[in-house]
Amino acid sequence: VQLQASGGGLVQAGGSLRLSCAASGRTFRNYVMGWFRQAPGKEREFVAAINLSGGNTGYADSVKGRFAISRDNAKNTVYLQMDSLKPEDTGVYYCAQRSDPRITTMKSWYDYWGQGTLVTVSS
Repeated sequence: VQLQASGGGLVQAGGSLRLSCAASGRTFRNYVMGWFRQAPGKEREFVAAINLSGGNTGYADSVKGRFAISRDNAKNTVYLQMDSLKPEDTGVYYCAQRSDPRITTMKSWYDYWGQGTLVTVSS
């Protein structure tokens, strides 16, 4: 399985970015997808997750109302639309894939991880 995250960059506070994660290696539509992030000196934390069909999503409290996760099973891609960005959103963002069909916030329950894409939000 390969997960390739992209779309990170430098943005001013209040701005927007859209991250993408392209998956290959197994049938994409059969797996939960998640986004996590890691700020310098901090633990990797859950951001958002989406179920197989895209009909069920979950978010960390810190991003609710600002971020939106979606997926396109025909393109084997999951997205993270990030609006109203804050400096505290700065970090490396990772996409992850889980074999179990249930959404979870627990990073240890995800089987595969992408390489990460850096998001920097300036104040």
